[in-house]
Amino acid sequence: MSVAKPPFRADHVGSLLRPEPVKEARKKFYEEKSISADELKAVEDASVRDVIKMQEEVGLLAVTDGELRRSFWHYDFMGALTGLDLEERDEGVQFAGVKLRPIFPTITGKLDFPGDHPMIEHFKFVAENTKVVPKISIPGPSCCHFRTAVEDIRPAEYKDPQVLFDDLAATYKKAVHSFYDAGCRYLQMDDIFFAYLCDPKHRATKAEAGQDPDWLIERYAWMLREAIKDRPEDMVIGMHMCRGNFRSTHAAEGAYDLAAEAIFSTGVDIFFMEYDTDRAGGLEPLRLLPKGKQRVLPGFITTKTAELESLDWLKQKFEEASKYADIDQLGIAPQCGFASTEEGNAITYDDQRRKLELVVKTAETIWGGVAA
Repeated sequence: MSVAKPPFRADHVGSLLRPEPVKEARKKFYEEKSISADELKAVEDASVRDVIKMQEEVGLLAVTDGELRRSFWHYDFMGALTGLDLEERDEGVQFAGVKLRPIFPTITGKLDFPGDHPMIEHFKFVAENTKVVPKISIPGPSCCHFRTAVEDIRPAEYKDPQVLFDDLAATYKKAVHSFYDAGCRYLQMDDIFFAYLCDPKHRATKAEAGQDPDWLIERYAWMLREAIKDRPEDMVIGMHMCRGNFRSTHAAEGAYDLAAEAIFSTGVDIFFMEYDTDRAGGLEPLRLLPKGKQRVLPGFITTKTAELESLDWLKQKFEEASKYADIDQLGIAPQCGFASTEEGNAITYDDQRRKLELVVKTAETIWGGVAA
């Protein structure tokens, strides 16, 4: 049986709520030290098979491992890079009303993508256990810069930010080809900080640190473009943008206008763009999507709350979106993952499944199918 190829009309960002067996096993391994790494892996393997099956059952044609083996959507990947370490400190990153666990990335040496990066094996496991397209989501290159404080960039040569950006682009280029060699034909990069740099508060914070936010937007786009420009023709690259997602809270707000031109210049094939609240602004930036094969999947369906959006309302939103971008260049996905960290959003497993079923139903209603 031939497998349809992305882009699809219905998709999701990647992370899924952690099943109870995974939560319990991670606690036993990391906190209680009462089980072995092999025992933890066996629990994770079983749960990943289950979430793959769930995604296939709801009708999705691209599936992930739900990021079940990770604590964070970004730090687990970053901490396994050569030259980047994670340090635990007293104070976490502030979200709306809550603080993230106090983990801080620190660049300690020359950056590189190691041949034994654990997420290569994570991808292979999904590929071995699905009948549809396996996808893996990783943080985009901007994350390694945006989330690392200036004082935590320790190599002297990286005091020149362009030297750091050059090495980040090279590191990610190597990652792209390593995933391809492992069989990956659909790689997603979560490059959410384009959206953060449209937020007045985050822009002010970067300016106070001596970094021009508009220059950062341009450089972040350059890094991503450099990282993917030599990818093989049969490799599809997705890119997700949001304004933070920790236990159903957010960390940024602001329309895409300041970054839209740079975002659409990256050469990415599929753009997952958060659009579930007024925090994301209007749909007007979609007018900058180049005509052609690139596709935007507006995230009208939220993962932060259980309330299910109506199909009529979603059809109305796509009528509005089609004023700015050809309906043939649009699809549907939730606004973000369901569990950007292992704590997960304030919804249930049933809520999560209903949201994914709605994604598929919307695609079938508007375009006639997921692979249309």
